[in-house]
This record gives sequence, C-alpha cells and structure tokens, in this order.
Amino acid sequence: MTIRTILVDDEKLAIQGLQLRLEAFEDVEIIETCQNGREAIRAIKTLKPDLVFLDIQMPGFDGFSVVQGVMEIDPPLFVFVTAFQEHAIRAFEANAVNYLMKPVDEDKLADTIERVRQRLAEKKSSDDVERLKNVLSEVAPEAAESMGEDDAEAAGRYEKLINVKDRGQIFRVEVGTIEHIEAAGDYMCIYTGDNSLILRETMKDLERRLDPRKFQRVHRSTIVNLDQVRQVKPHTNGECFLVLDSGAEVKVSRSYRDVVARFVH
Repeated sequence: MTIRTILVDDEKLAIQGLQLRLEAFEDVEIIETCQNGREAIRAIKTLKPDLVFLDIQMPGFDGFSVVQGVMEIDPPLFVFVTAFQEHAIRAFEANAVNYLMKPVDEDKLADTIERVRQRLAEKKSSDDVERLKNVLSEVAPEAAESMGEDDAEAAGRYEKLINVKDRGQIFRVEVGTIEHIEAAGDYMCIYTGDNSLILRETMKDLERRLDPRKFQRVHRSTIVNLDQVRQVKPHTNGECFLVLDSGAEVKVSRSYRDVVARFVH
C-alpha cells in the first residue's frame, strides 16, 4: 500500500531535509509540498492524501488551523514537525499520529511511519468491514432490520460469552474473539484464530444467540464474524473467499458470491 503524503513547511530547507529522510521508506510517496497553511488546506482537499507532515509555526494559518480547516472532509493522518516542544500537548489533542522535533531523528521517523501504517490498516479494515456489512445485509433482511435498532439495546440481547464443553473441560469463549463457525450436523466447530472448539448445538440455535450485525452466514454451514474479515478475495473459478484476521480463508457460497463481488469492486 502506497502512503500518499504531503509535506507542509514554510522553510524550503526543512521540506528538502524531510524529503531526503523519507526516501528510506519505499511505501511513502510525496505527492505535494506546501509552504503555507492556505496551500496546505487546498492541496489536502484536492489531492486527499493519506498522510500530512505539518509544521506548526507558519505565517497566517498555522498547523492547527490547517487541521481545523479540513475537518469537513475525511481528514488524513497528521504528523506535526516543529522546533517548539510546548506545542506537543495540543498536537496530541488534535489526534496527531506523532510529534517530531526538528531536526527530525531517523529512528523516531521510522517509528512514526510504522504508526502511520498501523493506523491506515486499521482505518481500511474498519471501512472494508462496514461496506461488507452493508452488502451482506442485502441478502439477510432480518439482520438489516435489527441494524436499525438502538445499538446498546440490540447488543444487550445477544451473548457476550459462550460456555463450550469440549474434551471434558468447560471453556468460556468471548464472542468477539470468534472468527468463524462451521456446522457439522448437530455440532458447531468454533474457531477463534488460535484455537478451535466443538459445541453441541444446531446452527439455527447458535445464530439466535449471536448479534446479526456482526455474525452473518456466508455459506449454508458457515457463519463469519464480520469484524474479523480483512479481505475479500475473488477466486479463478468465480468463487470468493473471505480472508480473516488469522489468515484463514472462508469460502463464500454461490448465493452470496454476487453480493461480495460488488463489495470487492
């Protein structure tokens, strides 16, 4: 994934120095440089970058004014770069990814880029899951109806923990950790990423206990936790697979294939 980046500083040498340091990161693409706040606001709204390195002390619009000026759109991630330590608290209050002092330390810059990668991955995952929920709800009207309920009220009706008796022991499984569930007759195989357990219960009964806004059936014998879905992968024969957090892949049945294909595109 390429991190589309804008650099903002009223000092040309500062921009050039940061450009040189960012060359070490192959996934960072500098798409624009700006020398004042007005240019920055215009560039951010037009180019919609993923990341902005932003000087705080600039004539006219300072760095915080730039952040305020783009709140009407889906804002990028911000990293403040400045010579003034006293702005650190305000920078983090502005939800900046990090706050770097000039001259920029290479190790701290590397740590910052890693934080950016994590934040972008989390945002993409969240967006993807939300889109997946929307398209899957088209083939699950009962789930769509429940999505319109008050979140707190609806969530309270479903299990948070499931007790599973397996191999002579009772395991208390947090529902949120469940990746997917596969049916085998009157038994359910519950997968949590690093473990699998067998529960004696029918698919229909187990579905009643799970929040349909999070758990959806994507196959006659498979339920998936949509919060654990990280990718939808089309297959060469026209089938699709959901890739989960653990790396496990779950096949989507033909009745769901077209819906998921629209999500991919």
